[in-house]
Amino acid sequence: MNDDNKSIHEFDFELICEYFSSLERQGPGSPEATIYNIGFERGINEWRRFLKTGGHLAVSEASWFTEERPAEIDAYWKDAYPEIDTIAHKVKQMQKAGYIPRAVFVLPENCWTEHFYVPQVSAQELFLKKHAGNKTAADLVENQRHEARLYSEYKEYYGYVFYIGKKI
Repeated sequence: MNDDNKSIHEFDFELICEYFSSLERQGPGSPEATIYNIGFERGINEWRRFLKTGGHLAVSEASWFTEERPAEIDAYWKDAYPEIDTIAHKVKQMQKAGYIPRAVFVLPENCWTEHFYVPQVSAQELFLKKHAGNKTAADLVENQRHEARLYSEYKEYYGYVFYIGKKI
């Protein structure tokens, strides 16, 4: 990442958790972020032991919609979440882990916009007010605003995909 846009990995985890704690959905510790935090492939393999044969796994995952994409968004996501991959590859990972894919569908755009980015606007103002003069806090907010701008520009290339698999 360049100096203007820090990687999310450069921020203190406690600060990230505090930032996301004011949001109803997403971020560290929320159900939506759980598999993201340990990685899709690891998650579906580790969670397999908790399912009976015939049981179902249902997870959402940031995924590419296309094989190719602009360099800017590709670089951003390869840094933010190296496990991001195409839908076809995620389905292959499920099959390799011992699941029969039952359903795969792209979540609507409003899952990102109305339920993730829009609620951040007021949360960011409160966060910045609480951490007035703290450059790291301001940089974290800018990082999230940058991510929202990237989504607005490149949403045809990626999004959340819901994967449902049956354990065999």
